[in-house]
Formats: sequence, structure tokens, C-alpha cells
Amino acid sequence: MNIVDKMKDLIKQIEVHNHNYYDLDAPTISDAEYDKLYYELVDLEKQTGITLPNSPTLRVGGTILEGFKKRAHPKKLYSLNKVRSIEELKQWTLDMEQVHNGAQFTVEYKFDGLHLVIEYNNGKYVSATTRGNGIVGEDVTEQVRTIKSVPLEIPFKNHLFVEGEGMMTNSSLKIFNKHTNEPLKNARNAVAGAIRNLDPKETAKRRLDFFCYGILLAEGISFENQVQIHEFLQQNSFLTGNYFKLANNLDEILNEINSVDKQKNKIDILIDGLVISLNSTAYREDVGWTTKFPKWAVAYKFVAEEVSTTLLDVVWQVGRTGKITPIAILEPVELAGATVSRATLNNMDDIKRKRVSIGSRVFVRRSNEVIPEVLGLAEESNEAKPISEPKRCPCCSSVLEKRGPILFCPNKENCFDQIEGRITHFASRDAFNIEGLNDKTVEALITVLNIKKPSQLFSLKKEDFLKLDKFKDKKAENLLKSIQNSKKVSLQSFLYALAINEVGNKTAGDIANRFGSLENLRKASLEEIENLSDIGPIISKNVFDYFKNKNNIQEIDNLLKSGVVIINPKQRNFSSKIAHKIFVLTGTLDDMSRAQATELIVENGAEVSSSVSKNTDFVLAGKNPGSKLDKAKKLGVSIISQDEFNKMISGQ
Repeated sequence: MNIVDKMKDLIKQIEVHNHNYYDLDAPTISDAEYDKLYYELVDLEKQTGITLPNSPTLRVGGTILEGFKKRAHPKKLYSLNKVRSIEELKQWTLDMEQVHNGAQFTVEYKFDGLHLVIEYNNGKYVSATTRGNGIVGEDVTEQVRTIKSVPLEIPFKNHLFVEGEGMMTNSSLKIFNKHTNEPLKNARNAVAGAIRNLDPKETAKRRLDFFCYGILLAEGISFENQVQIHEFLQQNSFLTGNYFKLANNLDEILNEINSVDKQKNKIDILIDGLVISLNSTAYREDVGWTTKFPKWAVAYKFVAEEVSTTLLDVVWQVGRTGKITPIAILEPVELAGATVSRATLNNMDDIKRKRVSIGSRVFVRRSNEVIPEVLGLAEESNEAKPISEPKRCPCCSSVLEKRGPILFCPNKENCFDQIEGRITHFASRDAFNIEGLNDKTVEALITVLNIKKPSQLFSLKKEDFLKLDKFKDKKAENLLKSIQNSKKVSLQSFLYALAINEVGNKTAGDIANRFGSLENLRKASLEEIENLSDIGPIISKNVFDYFKNKNNIQEIDNLLKSGVVIINPKQRNFSSKIAHKIFVLTGTLDDMSRAQATELIVENGAEVSSSVSKNTDFVLAGKNPGSKLDKAKKLGVSIISQDEFNKMISGQ
């Protein structure tokens, strides 16, 4: 195949994917895979100097859907050029600095939603239009009217067109997927399908938001820079994402990229990179535009966290609590800097909702170091096979029990995988932290010494370890020493080590801080446990039931008899001014870390929650607060500064 034919083939593939993405809102490949095809075409065009007349590199956006009225934009809309490496970003900043030495840059989120243009006149909401082909878009006025964060009235009274992204927050997506038979693959497709729906009632169900970043046209006012534009948008009640930075050079831009890249998965909105622009509007005019992009701005995209690949098989894994989890075996694929060949599928109901089958192509997402997850079906295969739910435990062959959507093996005492999981978990760093007790040693302890419970570890002697393969005097003595040293443990670590169903390290810490001692927790009523913030009724019931089970009580007593000493958290001051209040932290505090602030709050008898709700009493806001601040304002929750917080702590 010659180069021109290769270009034609790439154009054909890209057009198919553009149709699936823009027009059908049903992509069959990930953004990263699309970008790979697109930039292969871009590179061939640069190499040959040829741009075919139907090349997608000449287009902006997608086609106009039938069923929507067409609306022309007051000015042409442009796409953003992407830089594919730090070197390309460096070259762009050098180009900008050559035009204007000492130029200042702005850094903002690159929202991954649906591009919208919203019109206001005389301070009133008039219309909303999708990007379409950049010249004409779809009239979605009534659909966007249902978005509560779109102001229907603003202080600015002249004719105004703003640009931004229709978004579905990750928390809204999670809530929606819990109550639907057809889960949405991701927040981007969720918002596209909602807004480009002819029924505004369907749009309203998805609880969308609108994040604004630009002004297409504003009569009677001019702006010297992006800072003024950003401030104008905030003054007129538009959400902007609570992130806006100035940078004077490449190093400062890279610092922002690294900082946001580390935090992006904690943000409630879907972003896939950062937008870097010249701050000065006069400089922007000097630099100008291409037919498709502004030359004065670029998008830096983060490493892809979502790809598509083939689902080869599903195996069922037994956890330490007896929970049976389906694990997807995948055609190996590079994802977020790692080769991924396994991903979680949660449960059989999840498999059915996502409509995945063996042999089909699926979307896979990986965030930070979390195990990858299958998001949903990308493309069905004619030879795909359905996934069957097991009837018996894959480890011990016991008949499985189903509790809600979850399968459990009831053979707690004799199922090898459960025993191994509990002992390994017990010895882990955040639990008893027994150095040297690895998976292979745990397996040998079970098979050779018939160890079934963590408490039995403390009765082992040197001669017991010498029965194990590859254990000599020194190794046996070191492991015995580690086991003995682990006996002194915090209440949080002790509770985490018990492997109570769905009680992670943080929840164990919350429980430890609230009850102060093991005895207090053992005597606690279900209602007292439920009163803990951030712990729902299911986890509360798991904790309550655990301490009412005779076998569990016996195991705890055996641990204490073996010499385990529990260190209780500091005594909490329930007579303080903030006792029994619920705090949420956001932003950077001046002279203490958020961990230190959390410790102070807990010591003074209050609770710290990870999210703002109607039950929140105070939001402690530092510099550069996140979306929690916006939610607090919406709900009327009290927002306090660090000075006010310090006065509360000191009793003033």
C-alpha cells in the first residue's frame, strides 16, 4: 500500500469512528486509540505535503443530527491543537516567547464533555447550541435549560455568548448507574447522549452541569486577558471548575501538569488534560489562528487511562470474606504506563448491565494504581460467548450463596483461598505488619502446619517453621521475631486486620476514633455505629454483626490471650465547641496539613467527611478549594477559614 492509499484508509477508519463518536454517541474505540489513528494521518500529511480534500484534519466537530433545529454560531468555533509530548509543548512555548518575549500563560482544565455555546440577552438565558461543525450546531435550548448550574439570569445585560462543556460529574454518573438497567460507559458519553436527546425530561434525569471557560461574543465589553475573562464568568455565576493558574515559563507549566496529573482522579469532573493559552488577548491577535486551531493555545493530554481490548475469558476469584468476584482476562494492552491483562467485573449483575461477553471488545479504565475495571461493551463479536455464573466455589466446590447481586462461599473454616486471604490480610502493612510473612509462607503454614486462623500465628515455635521448605535457623528466628513484634498494634490496625466485610483502613480508623476502644465498640448498638459519618447502613450492619458472631468473638479473645496489646487513640474531647459536628476539608491550609487538621477535628469530638451533604456542618476552605466549595454554597453549608477554625478549636 502506497502512502496516499494509506492516508485514504486512515481517513475511512477515522470517519467511521467520528460518526460513532459525534453522531451516535457510541464510540467503539477509546480516545487514545482514536488519537493514534488521527496523528498517524497528520504525520503522513506533513511527510508528503498532501492533504486530501476529505481529510478529517480539516474539520471541526461532527455532523448535525436530524431531528434538531439548526442554529448558526455568531463566530466560527475552533478546535484545540494537541501537543503529544513535553518536547512539543516546549517548542510551542518557545514559539510564543519568540513572538512576545516574557509572555504569560494560563493553565486550565481540559474538560471532557460536550462543547456548548450558550446565549444570553438582557441578562436572560436565550439559547444553547452544540458545536456541530463549528459553523452550525444543534439547537438544544430546552435540554440545556434543565441543567441547574446553567444560570437562567445573569448580572451582565448586553448580548453574550459563552463557551463551555456540558458535563456529568463522576458522582452523578455513579448515582445514575445504580438506578438503571443500562449503565453508562463514561461521563463523556453520558452527557452527549443526554443533551442530544429530543426529550428534555431525559436530559434532566442525568443531573448534568455546565463548566464555562470562554467568551465567544460579548457586546459592550472587552477583555485584556484570560484572567479578566475568567473573573467575568465567575461574577456571572458560571461554574469554572475551581482551577485556574498563571505560569511564566515552561517549568511552571510542567509543575502544574505534574500536580494535576497526580490529583485528577480525585476530581469529581472528567478531565483528560490541561489547556495552556497565552494570557494576553492582544498577543493572541498577533499570533492568530489556523483554519482549525488557535495558534495561541494548545491542549496537553494526560496518559490515556481508557482503552479497548478483547475480553478473552472470565475467572472467578474467592476473597478473604468468601466473596466471589469475576475477573476479566484480557488481550494484553498498554494502559496508563502499564501492561494490563486482568480487570474487575464486580458481579454477575454488573456483567449483564455492561452487556459484555467472552470474545467481545470492551472498554477498560485504570486510575492510579487501582485495579483496572471493565467499563462496558465497545464492540460485539459474532463469535462472542455468554459469561456463565458459577454454582460452586472455584476453590472448595461448596454450593455458593447469593446475597443480593453478590456470590459468597459459605465454607469459611475450610476454604483454602479464604483462609489464605485472611491470614495474608492480617499480616499486611496496614494491619499487624508482620515482615517476612509472604504469600508463599502463608500457603505453607496452611498446608504443612494446618494454620487456619490468625491467632494461631502467635503460638508457633521455631521448630514449627523449620518444617517448612527453605526455612533454616536464621529465617525461622527472624519471622518469629516479626510475629512477636507485631503484638503491639493500634486499634485502627487491629480492626482493619479483622477483615470485616467492606471495612477498609480508613473506615477502621473512623470507627477507632469514634469509639476509642475495642470494648466500647463491642458494646455498641447498631444505631450508634450507624451514626458515624461516611459509614452507610450496610457497613454498619457488617460491623455490628461481626461482633455478635460467636466464632469472631472467640478469635478476638484468642488474639488478646496470646499477648496482643491494642493501643487506643487519643481520648476525644466531646465537650469541645465543635463536638459532634461534621466537617469537610477542601483546598490547601496555611500552616497545617489536611491530615493535621483532621486529627484536630477528631480529637475535639467531631467527624470529618469526604463529601459535602445536607448533614455537613462546616466546610473548612483553604487556598484553591475544589468543587466541594461550590456544593457547600448550593446547600447553604457554613464555610469557614482556617482562622475561624483555629478560634473554634481554642474555644473562642
